[in-house]
Amino acid sequence: MPSGLVALAVGGFGIGLTEFLIAGLLPQVASSFAVSEAAAGRLISGYALSVAVGAIVLTAATARLPRKQVLVGLVVLFVLGNLLSAIAPDYPVMLLGRIVAALCHGSFFGIGSLVARSLVAPERKSRAVAVMFAGLTVANVLGVPFGALVGERWGWRAAFWAVTAVGLLALAGIIACVPGRAGRTPTTEPAPPASLRAQLGAFRSGQVWLTLAATALGYGGMFGAFSYLAYTFTEVGGFSAADVAWLLMVYGVGLVVGNLVGGRAADHDRDRTLLLALAGLTVTLAVFGLLAESATASVVLVFLMGVFGFAGVPGMITRVTDHARGAALAAGANVSASNVGNALGAWAGGLALTMGLGYTAPLYVGAGMVLTAVAVMAVAARLDRPAERQDRESAALR
Repeated sequence: MPSGLVALAVGGFGIGLTEFLIAGLLPQVASSFAVSEAAAGRLISGYALSVAVGAIVLTAATARLPRKQVLVGLVVLFVLGNLLSAIAPDYPVMLLGRIVAALCHGSFFGIGSLVARSLVAPERKSRAVAVMFAGLTVANVLGVPFGALVGERWGWRAAFWAVTAVGLLALAGIIACVPGRAGRTPTTEPAPPASLRAQLGAFRSGQVWLTLAATALGYGGMFGAFSYLAYTFTEVGGFSAADVAWLLMVYGVGLVVGNLVGGRAADHDRDRTLLLALAGLTVTLAVFGLLAESATASVVLVFLMGVFGFAGVPGMITRVTDHARGAALAAGANVSASNVGNALGAWAGGLALTMGLGYTAPLYVGAGMVLTAVAVMAVAARLDRPAERQDRESAALR
């Protein structure tokens, strides 16, 4: 494993901690700044919105710059945002720190995925992306309990100081271990577009749009169900509120497993892996809705939800960037699509609850969204077969 991949994974871990740990710190932050729970909640929603915006704006603005320099700049932005949160004297400064840290999130994973795949042989590109995202999935497991533990012992500011330290470690690793030419396309592939106009030209590809749609629907279905899992566990499954934390850790372990297995499988047959991951998630969510009253089934199914939910992530990223001919803006758009899907899924799941359909309704709504993603992905895979056959024939002639 190239050391540059490890450095990218550390960066992903730090960014993931920033995203998730705040959930365990909201009561302390709200009390410290004397704001309402709803206002404190905007530290989460404001972060998510900034991720979606930053993924497009910063990626477009840095399209002509060397990718290693861009990554260094993004991690510096991440460090400054968390430092600002750690020393924030009031709520507006705290919110500003969250926004600054979030702006780098989408671009880091978008550009970082291109750098990661450039560090390995082409047949290992999905696995390389999975290694980078391993940091994010581990942070999903540890983020909330880490924030709650550190916050309880040393105060919520200590948690942000710790994340700032992780950011500095990632910064040093990227500077030392990522080659200066990282992110450049191997000679066996076409050079990525450099100008903003050429980057935008990548979106003329129907395959890019189909992949972005499948990403948004797949993420949306999973997150729509995930957003209300605490209610499903306590109101339907009979678990106590204290059980929710370890159940969500089981889900997080599933994310780690799915990410690594999915990355390896995508290098063998990417479209089949994506279809199986989405189909598996659809079935898991539907069965979860049927068996949510069973404690044993709930534990197994929340793990499988994590496995299938993240198994398609490495393949989706390499798919969209392949069809965009390495355009960094398309990689950033993939991150934005996932966040748009998250918002849509959470809204749809909440609407189902508001309509009085019960605490298993978000699971069925999520299954419906992911089933739509399966249909979109099936169309994309079918349309892509002639192009793949032509590429193989051209390679054979050469």
